[in-house]
Amino acid sequence: MLSSNQQIPFLSDDFLLKNKFSQQLYQDYAKSLPIIDYHNHLSPAEIASNRKFENITDLWLAGDHYKWRAMRTLGIDEQYITGNASAKEKFDKWAYTLPYTLRNPLFHWSALELKRYFGIDELLNPSNASQIYAETKATLQQEPFRVRGLLNHMQVEVVATTDDPTDSLEHHLAFHQEGTSLQLFPTFRPDKAFGIEQPEHYKAYLQKLGLVVGFEVNSFDTLMEALLNRMDYFHEHGCRVADHGLSRLYFSKNQGLSVDRILRNTLNGQLPTTEELEHFKFEVIFQLSKRYHAKGWVQQFHLGALRNTNERMLQQLGPDTGFDSIGDFDQASSLAAYFNELDKTDQLAKTIIYNLNPRDNEVFASMIGNFNDGSVKGKMQYGSSWWYLDQKDGMEKQLNALSNLGLLSCFIGMLTDSRSFLSFPRHEYFRRILCQLIGQEVEQGELPWDPQWLGKIIQDICYFNAKNYFNFSPQNFSISK
Repeated sequence: MLSSNQQIPFLSDDFLLKNKFSQQLYQDYAKSLPIIDYHNHLSPAEIASNRKFENITDLWLAGDHYKWRAMRTLGIDEQYITGNASAKEKFDKWAYTLPYTLRNPLFHWSALELKRYFGIDELLNPSNASQIYAETKATLQQEPFRVRGLLNHMQVEVVATTDDPTDSLEHHLAFHQEGTSLQLFPTFRPDKAFGIEQPEHYKAYLQKLGLVVGFEVNSFDTLMEALLNRMDYFHEHGCRVADHGLSRLYFSKNQGLSVDRILRNTLNGQLPTTEELEHFKFEVIFQLSKRYHAKGWVQQFHLGALRNTNERMLQQLGPDTGFDSIGDFDQASSLAAYFNELDKTDQLAKTIIYNLNPRDNEVFASMIGNFNDGSVKGKMQYGSSWWYLDQKDGMEKQLNALSNLGLLSCFIGMLTDSRSFLSFPRHEYFRRILCQLIGQEVEQGELPWDPQWLGKIIQDICYFNAKNYFNFSPQNFSISK
């Protein structure tokens, strides 16, 4: 026990690990495992080109709407966030912000990232900002600190990016042909193909899709033909995973609605009704889901975000700039109906569902058990805590819900869901939280003191379950230049 005048060091080797067994689980079983990051928003072009970042602002702050929201909350002008201020000025504003993020995950993440990549133990603040900026700028000019070096440093084995059906995937192919130990795979993300809520944007997107596939997309049949064409193309380029971002998973069997008529009306500039919107999205995704099953892909559904809530800032900065929040959508009935409709004909692919509203933890954790059929270990997955839940409390609640209502031992573990190449300590964060959760119950006599058995389960969750669940293999690439 610590005496009253002893201090617990911040970010020590035992960070988040409060007892000997938790520490043993982490150090002996979790710490050194490679990383399979099966969902993120990293740039394949930057990986293929092995980009060198000129400064930490470009690497750490650009595109990170978590940090942007914190800076805005402190009253920092947009000029220093997404505006035309210099890289050093933006970094200084983040250095001012960071100390005020205590108890927000940004505080832990940022400290871990500076320590793990740059060996910096100091907590960033205005007094050391110039020194840290200069030190990291010099470090980033070194070859091992280009993009691939950063990934290798964190033992990243697989990166699965998020890619629109119209993407050429040229960077994935070029990288694959180099034959490096790091593996880079695309993920099929067709959200824009069913985004009819904005007719003008949708019309432009279908024109772009038509140019890519070589024929006009002006009906539901040609839309599905184009998407299946692109699925084949993605499959040849190594893809084995699809992803979808939705408020909820739609289910509609309204016989009075015609998807072809809905599409044609949208192309003529007519806003769809709520019923038409949901019916159209359901039909597109449902047809794709059947093809995912046929191809042996994994399908992911990120559910529950209320996006683009600030219209003024959407017009000024565009989407994905920090103005989305947790949504309050009913999930259970449509999830059950959708999966059941696919399961009726045994066309339900391996599936991962992610919730953004914590009230849905138990709903999602129990739902997956309805459609596990014994064909695949952990076929249905309750995905890791996502976005606003991607923090200590959120991770613990997700792990507890899954443990109580499913099998934690079958869980495929953590991902970054990030646009930053400095985000991979989030895997360490998760692993420490997982080991503490298990170790604490050993200390309390709720689990047996069996490091070998529990260590194997820890390793499965952190690495081996994902390795076996996803069909990530260089052999997936069936084309060459």
